[in-house]
Amino acid sequence: MTEFSRRVEQVSISGIREVFEAAGEDAINLGLGQPDFPTPDHAREGAIEAIRAGEADEYTSNKGTESLREAISHRYAEDRGMDVDPNDVIATAGGSEALHIALEAHVDPGEEVVFPDPGFVSYDALTHIAGGEPTPVPLRDDLTMAPETVEEAITDDTAAFVVNSPANPTGAVQSPEDMREFARIADEHDVLCISDEVYEHIVFEGEHRSPLEFAESDNVVVVGACSKTYSMTGWRLGWVTGSNRRIERMLRVHQYGQACATAAAQHAAEAALTGPQDPVDEMVTAFEERRDVLLDGLEDIGLECPTPEGAFYAMPKVPEGFVDEVIDRGVVVVPGEAFGDHGEGYARISYAVNVETLKEALSIMGDAYDAVA
Repeated sequence: MTEFSRRVEQVSISGIREVFEAAGEDAINLGLGQPDFPTPDHAREGAIEAIRAGEADEYTSNKGTESLREAISHRYAEDRGMDVDPNDVIATAGGSEALHIALEAHVDPGEEVVFPDPGFVSYDALTHIAGGEPTPVPLRDDLTMAPETVEEAITDDTAAFVVNSPANPTGAVQSPEDMREFARIADEHDVLCISDEVYEHIVFEGEHRSPLEFAESDNVVVVGACSKTYSMTGWRLGWVTGSNRRIERMLRVHQYGQACATAAAQHAAEAALTGPQDPVDEMVTAFEERRDVLLDGLEDIGLECPTPEGAFYAMPKVPEGFVDEVIDRGVVVVPGEAFGDHGEGYARISYAVNVETLKEALSIMGDAYDAVA
């Protein structure tokens, strides 16, 4: 009888989904990792116009339309001063597929992948699916990842390490000095750095920088997406960029697993990237306001929380039983251990809800804290 591969047996359904299923239908959801804003009108119109013109009916180039890749390149030049060749971009089915093909193209069975713990749930799972060995590393007290910790974890069997800034689940933003160090580590150890930058435009303090800016070799690939920046999670449009030789290998995985990103979504993404960026600024301003409301509320409750400088997550330290008590009272938060062993004793809170809902949830969290503290 045909059973199941060892790779897939090492992967379980995300702990985030388990929390959702345990919550009631009327629960306040502070566990969802998506903006609560509509996709900008000009992005929607880009898809609608393409559909009406018959431009979304057929396969595109495996890498994506040339005009979309040029739009991605333009944003890197405009926003970061980075020179990204449109030929060295693959449009993918969200940032998730970009991470998948990056690991599949670079990791052999038994090779190690270093990533942050707590960290995005896909890093561990996709490493297993690629046949690799997950190597999670703990974070600093401020929930950023220390370059020296990454460097200490690298062995002769390490294929790649993952950097995520701004980070899910912590909201932490790595400093430019850290990013420069990650690039140096990739160069000196001849190991791939996969930089997950899907939250790159949601930054409140400091600035987002990419290891790609500092690398002297081609040992950095960058994952990006429209999902968070333009509130387009359902459109499933991301990308990966790197050197031509790395792109060509990732393209082999993408070509047979996906063929191309959805044509209509590509047109929507192109419109989002080339059109007015005001909706992004408005969303970031709203998230910063919500973050401050949340931090003040957590402090009033008595919960210690590193200040998130980006994304739309906070990760406070919580007492034992707090998460279950909060969920039982009708507010969904995610236990920190869903993001790795070092997440134990924390909870991830998404503030992608309006201020009124956030204040209601904080009141309930305060009662839950009193019940377990």
